[in-house]
Amino acid sequence: MSNKIIVIDDEQEFLKIVKIGLSLSGLADLTLKDDPEEALQAFSNGENYDVALIDITMPKINGIELLEKIKNISPSTECIMVSGLNEARAAVESLKNGAYDYLVKPISREELNSAICRALERKRLLDILTLRKDPKPPKLANPQAFEEIVTESGEMMKLLREAELHAQSNVPILITGESGTGKELLARAIHNASPRKNAPFTPLNMASFSSSLFDSEFFGYTKGAFTGAERDRKGYLEHTDGGTLFLDEIGILPFELQGKLLRVLQDGEFIKLGSNRNKRVNVRFIAATNEDLAKKTSQGKFRKDLYYRLNGAWLHLPPLRERREDIPPLIRKFLMEFAPNGDGIKISEEVLSVLLLYDYPGNVRELRSIIQSAVNLTQGHEIQVHHLPKYLQMLKAKNKTKKTDRDTREVPLDEVIKNHILSVYEKTGRNKTRTAKILGIGLNTLRRKLSSYGKS
Repeated sequence: MSNKIIVIDDEQEFLKIVKIGLSLSGLADLTLKDDPEEALQAFSNGENYDVALIDITMPKINGIELLEKIKNISPSTECIMVSGLNEARAAVESLKNGAYDYLVKPISREELNSAICRALERKRLLDILTLRKDPKPPKLANPQAFEEIVTESGEMMKLLREAELHAQSNVPILITGESGTGKELLARAIHNASPRKNAPFTPLNMASFSSSLFDSEFFGYTKGAFTGAERDRKGYLEHTDGGTLFLDEIGILPFELQGKLLRVLQDGEFIKLGSNRNKRVNVRFIAATNEDLAKKTSQGKFRKDLYYRLNGAWLHLPPLRERREDIPPLIRKFLMEFAPNGDGIKISEEVLSVLLLYDYPGNVRELRSIIQSAVNLTQGHEIQVHHLPKYLQMLKAKNKTKKTDRDTREVPLDEVIKNHILSVYEKTGRNKTRTAKILGIGLNTLRRKLSSYGKS
């Protein structure tokens, strides 16, 4: 997915100049129209554009009139008006009718690129605000980029959609969450949903960098920079040029190295060891931590300027215990991963009950290890409680639910999930709110499940 831009102007020469200028700036998803009626028809046919660049003086339809019609059809499209005359009246009328900006020809490449980038940023922020207010779970525009992230949680879907919107910008992203929640997986998905998807994605663990190795590994070095430097070597920054650099465990980076990272974030420039010349890179930064960086900043343990620079956009991954509706689909995913015939493997209802009750301090990573171990121990047969780790067997022992024949018979995982949900539903006197709370799932998720089971 990329930012879609439509340019509407009856001057062919202007269209060519804009196409070259924006393409050089990485904005390649362009639609050029020299006929305003054709452009309007594209909007009427359901084409979605993030930004429209509209000439004010055109035959057939006046630019101001076209602006008004476009905003009626597609209110979320940010419109930038272009004119050969610097007329205050036209500028005011454009802004009153919903235009974001007004530019006067001739327009430099830098001016045009800056205006479009500001418009895209505004659209991104407005889309995020709309997303957060909408009670309905959103749909992803590019689900393939996020296919490795398994969820049935409405809140998680909102998080992924927000991540998808951020992916179209170059703003640095800070991902927070407990260990094992999938921060690197989310960073990779953002990279795959971005215009940088064909460039390198480089994950780095900041805990692995010592003060003595940081410069040579991160920035690279020239031949003869130090004893043993027999040739020039690219650092991680140069290797990732054009792509995404993922800085995991950023909170552990030694304080004395944080300033060096800050300069790259601010200017996109660095100096190789052994060189005295600045080198520029185009890298998108995504950082992750399971620590409270705001607290570390207030304690003077993390640079405030670096924290604000990294936190251009903030995404927080909730722990698995706060999205229990994701436990069953994650189990299915891991069964398919570790069992040769994962779609037919059996799991008892008491095993699922234990897995749904557990709080997972290690989150998704821990659940994956539990399923992997259980599959290995069953050797292709039914997963029973004694195949689970001892601490989960103890949790089962504390469960007051009496064992029945239904608990141990071999049934498909989906039937186990259905039986468990209906059992809790009946025990609460069919109270949906209490059932959802006990199961640790959203009320809307429960309603969808009950509807699919033929229960109102």
